[in-house]
Amino acid sequence: MKAFKVFVILTGLILTPLVFNSCLSDDDDYSLGKFWISIATVEPLDNNTYSLILDDGTKLWPAATNYPGYDPKNDQRALVNYTILSDSIQGYDHFIKVNSIQNILTKPIATLTAENDSVYGNDPVKIIDMWVGGGYLNVQFGFNYGGSKAHFINLVQDTTQTSTPKVLEFRHNAYNDQPVAGKEGLVAFNLSKLVEAGKDSVNFKVKVKTFDGEKTYDMSYNWKSKEVEASKKISVNSFGNIR
Repeated sequence: MKAFKVFVILTGLILTPLVFNSCLSDDDDYSLGKFWISIATVEPLDNNTYSLILDDGTKLWPAATNYPGYDPKNDQRALVNYTILSDSIQGYDHFIKVNSIQNILTKPIATLTAENDSVYGNDPVKIIDMWVGGGYLNVQFGFNYGGSKAHFINLVQDTTQTSTPKVLEFRHNAYNDQPVAGKEGLVAFNLSKLVEAGKDSVNFKVKVKTFDGEKTYDMSYNWKSKEVEASKKISVNSFGNIR
């Protein structure tokens, strides 16, 4: 069983370090005082209801929620704080109570051309963490923020390239926003464009302009595997406005 460590600081809210299990093992001592924090993919259902799918395939049913007005959308990643109410029931691994749910910026891979290159910008970022999970490239990053404009964040691919492995670029457009304070962001990119018929995995590279120069990250996406990285830390001190 793999354990994930999560440390999250949001504006006005401090959560102490937590440990949760990716497979959420059976535990008869469920209590309303216990909670987990996970990154999940939202699965919209009928009548504005939804389920949540963790990166290891665990399915959660929100039987109760503190956020009754949440608007579920397809292809949406979210940071969820929840309490487990039951073990496997009615096709779900757990019934849960949603204590809080916060959408994560979720985007497809954009197509890069000579004509739109400047649109995506090339301002530097600090990569805090980058990992593949749930069919997404998840990136936690730091950037300089002035607060006057929403920064533009994208993962782009020049589809005319023929190199192997594929090379993608993490791009940041600050729109000349003045660097007043350091902020952090969390974004998820849908990797479905990389899926190839007759294969079960692909290796790819991600180029990033960092404050220390250009760096390249070697990544691998296996769309048939539910394995997720152990001891993943999410440390978001304060969110900047990104889109």
